[in-house]
Amino acid sequence: MKKLCLLACLTFSLTTGAQTSGGDPEAGKQKSTTCAACHGPDGNSAIPMNPKLAGQHANYLVKQLKEFKLASQTGGEEGRNNAVMNGMAAALSEQDMQDISAYYASQDLNIGTTPEEVIEPGEALYRGGDLERGITACMACHGPRGNGMQLAGFPNISGQHTEYLASQLKAFRSGQRHNDMNGMMRDIAMKLTDEDIEVLSKYLAGLN
Repeated sequence: MKKLCLLACLTFSLTTGAQTSGGDPEAGKQKSTTCAACHGPDGNSAIPMNPKLAGQHANYLVKQLKEFKLASQTGGEEGRNNAVMNGMAAALSEQDMQDISAYYASQDLNIGTTPEEVIEPGEALYRGGDLERGITACMACHGPRGNGMQLAGFPNISGQHTEYLASQLKAFRSGQRHNDMNGMMRDIAMKLTDEDIEVLSKYLAGLN
């Protein structure tokens, strides 16, 4: 399974490598003023349930904005459905998305901390997965430090809020979120217990 994930990462990288942001960070800073209330002026959200956007790969952010907009146009049947973000993305042009994403990608991410008690089990699951349960190691696609793969479209998940990470893993597990490539995240998340999700989310908060 781990080899399949790595192969998928490499294949996706070759087919989507050109889909990087061509945005203007300065223009994006001006256009992101309405985003600051939830994500912070520099993308380091102070609200645990809202993701940090600082340092995130621009092409990943563009993809998410496009899918929020698609959800707004299809009543949530397609794309990534979120009541707040659908409305925010609905009026954005392609260039707006590129600029805003370029701005947040240029910002420095504030890394959180990992509780001492989850370092060992978190590292074991993140780096090694669980062969018996068919759980692929997270680092196979997100890298040893959680920085993801920009060209492949896999996000930087290091330093992210614990609460946000847990909510997204649970959303993938339930199928509520379904905009992952080839269902990869859903396939993995459905095998995770609540305890697994808690450990991984807390571990990733301080990974850098």
